[in-house]
Amino acid sequence: MTACAIEPSAGHGNDGTPRAGCAITADGAYAARLAGRGEARYPERWTLDGPEPYAVPLPGNQPEEADTEVQPMGDGRVLIHRRAAGRHIFTLLYPTGPGTGELPLGAVECPDGGTRLRLLPPAPGGERAYAVAVGPRSTDVWLVAGGGSGPEHLAEVPGRCSGGVWLDRTARLLALDREVGGRTKTVVVDLERGGEVSPLLQIAAGSDDRLLLADPESGLLVIRSDAPSPGEGQLGWGVLGSTLPVRFPECLRLPDRVVTPFAIQPGQTLTPERCAVALRVEGALGRWVGVWRPAERQVHHLPAPDGWLAGAGLWTPQGVLRLPYATAETPCGVAALTPPPLVEAAPGQEPREPREPREPLVEQPASEPPPPAAPRPVPLQQAPLGRRVTN
Repeated sequence: MTACAIEPSAGHGNDGTPRAGCAITADGAYAARLAGRGEARYPERWTLDGPEPYAVPLPGNQPEEADTEVQPMGDGRVLIHRRAAGRHIFTLLYPTGPGTGELPLGAVECPDGGTRLRLLPPAPGGERAYAVAVGPRSTDVWLVAGGGSGPEHLAEVPGRCSGGVWLDRTARLLALDREVGGRTKTVVVDLERGGEVSPLLQIAAGSDDRLLLADPESGLLVIRSDAPSPGEGQLGWGVLGSTLPVRFPECLRLPDRVVTPFAIQPGQTLTPERCAVALRVEGALGRWVGVWRPAERQVHHLPAPDGWLAGAGLWTPQGVLRLPYATAETPCGVAALTPPPLVEAAPGQEPREPREPREPLVEQPASEPPPPAAPRPVPLQQAPLGRRVTN
């Protein structure tokens, strides 16, 4: 087990992508953020599933540090992650009339300054919360809320890991981007099988492959890889459990802009190509929202609301993108964006993205390892690097 500095909750992640302005539960009912500025920061919980969104401040006995992390739980409480003298302290916050109640959960000792500990994205169900401690040679997965008594060590993964994406609705299968030998590949950690690790993204031997988003219902995966162009990360998509290759749409290559996917439309079971994906786009002209579907060959560009908590948002199954924002006039607001509908192929024309190609785009390996007993994701195979797929 690694000894456990804190990874900042704002700014940019390990792969250089910007972080979201707040965290939202998997069901979209609650959000949490660190509000305030300078030396007057405090946790704030947003309720999103009512007729109108509203915020509840949860200040403690003293202002919070800028690198303090907060995360909403499914019951409306807020998990806060503080650090003090080499210890990472976890507490549940809840409103108590005019004040803030605190339920201590325990701490993870991290005396080694070379190890970074951060919260993982909100888990499905909202009953538990997880963290990873990234050391020089291995990464530990911790259950920090929702367990029996205090933080519980669940798994040790060889290598330094970044990212963190849930692949199922039970918070059993966790995808991490693992760096080993100078290359980054996404692996799956089975938290119900003692942290068993299996590969997920294996696009090319010398490529860096990261998983950015996954939708458990449709199986749509959004990835970033430099396999098509070494040294240049590009956005692509695949389907969990499919033997088809990852595809890298040309329309997602936006020169001189940073494009970060942050939400996938749910409710599109068996039709991953119809899922809308929300993109945070940043360039010299500012920041806005992009919407893309695998079945289309274009990105729809939409203005972001003033005060958008950038990178935060969620889709409704009906295809409405809800973006939280805060301004002086509206300290707690949610903007609803409806992108243009999916353009279906005209009668007699080929659909833009067939469900299954008529022939494999790449040759499959001669032999594959037998699947484990428990249901597992199937590793994605090599991308079609010989001829570029544009849809």
